[in-house]
Amino acid sequence: MVPIQYYTALSAILFTIGALGVLTRRNAIIVFMSVELMLNSANLVFVAFARSFQSINGQVFVFFVMAVAAAEVAVGLALIVAIFRSKHNINIDQINNLRG
Repeated sequence: MVPIQYYTALSAILFTIGALGVLTRRNAIIVFMSVELMLNSANLVFVAFARSFQSINGQVFVFFVMAVAAAEVAVGLALIVAIFRSKHNINIDQINNLRG
């Protein structure tokens, strides 16, 4: 059995990579993927602690987080496509307002 410290360390590494991706990248799709990586690292911790404490509550919470993340993906990608169609660019620095 793998100790819970390994899961928390892996989750911390993944969250750090995601946070660095959000803070340093300027491409909207890369930022979007970094946010998803951060959500998945939080889900990993929830599942690890749920298994450690023999509780289903963490796994139920992960299910709801994944449902919200799926909705976020649909809305976020639709926004990115709409911005690309109007501005012909998805660089965050060059998109300074969302008015038409």
